[in-house]
Amino acid sequence: MRTKIVILVAGLTGLHLILLFAGFFAPYDPVTQDRELPYAPPTKLHFKDGSGFHLRPFVYAWTSVPGGDKPESYQEGYKEDVSHEYPVRFFLRGPSYEVLGTFKTTLHLFGVTEPGKILLFGTDGYGRDEFSRVLFGGQISVAAGITATFIALLTGSILGIIAGYYGRWIDESLMGVTELFLSLPWLYFLLGVRAFLPLHLSTVRTFFLLTGVIGLIGWARPARLVRGLVLSSRNRNYVLAARGFGGSDFYLLRRHILPEAFGLLSTQAALLVPRYIAAEVTLSFFGLGVNEPVPSWGNMLSTLQQYSVLVSYGWLLAPLCALVITSVLYSSLANVFHSRLESHST
Repeated sequence: MRTKIVILVAGLTGLHLILLFAGFFAPYDPVTQDRELPYAPPTKLHFKDGSGFHLRPFVYAWTSVPGGDKPESYQEGYKEDVSHEYPVRFFLRGPSYEVLGTFKTTLHLFGVTEPGKILLFGTDGYGRDEFSRVLFGGQISVAAGITATFIALLTGSILGIIAGYYGRWIDESLMGVTELFLSLPWLYFLLGVRAFLPLHLSTVRTFFLLTGVIGLIGWARPARLVRGLVLSSRNRNYVLAARGFGGSDFYLLRRHILPEAFGLLSTQAALLVPRYIAAEVTLSFFGLGVNEPVPSWGNMLSTLQQYSVLVSYGWLLAPLCALVITSVLYSSLANVFHSRLESHST
């Protein structure tokens, strides 16, 4: 079990580092348009040409196909211009970006020299590199999920501890509100609350508004779980003994009760992060989240509402694949945490 945790944590750490330093791993600016390459398919990596095999991969530039019948080698209106090769180079200079919002640099992990293009996931309708947009969009979507989870767990933990530790009318009042929130269809409630709020806001305000709404709606379940744990912990013999020796409420909570809640909160965090990422994606998909040109996985997928785009340009599903991979990693980690808690309790 420990090996599984290490593998999953390492995978999630690597994923978050890639998203955190998206500018380094992305070869292009996510908002730069190239109107000559709308809906260009993913670039093919080649190792062999007429002269033989090459250790360094290279690409050919896409050129648009004139109207009329297309040969079988043409893909979605494009063909490779084999007259010039563009070797893939590492640690080269490209479009500038900010690192952690502190300083600017132009160093990228990989790329090709102009006028060549390396489009690992193709382009969207404006000719923007889909791979770069997936990485930068992941910054918004994953950060929204993590921030909303922190808000929900913090709020739920505080209210759950107060209700479970002090009981009586405080417990009854808080749990009544909790039951109300749990009975609400959270998706429709979330859509209604967000639609009621102003739509035209800056990206930063939209982000914090979005995460705040998602987090404050999702506090009820963690509060109920923490409340149950505190109720069972406060009546244990060692807690009663510590209280008998004059231990304060703060000491009892900090020393004996809160450490037991850490495992529960870790499991809840692993469960809630993918759920709240999906909530942000849903809102942005319907135009209620982060708006263009700033990418997020949700507004990138919104173009697939057009049936012709959905059936013709499969590479635009890349944000959905990234969402599935992220959700599977978090859900697997939550399952391992849950199994570990059950083994410790028995």
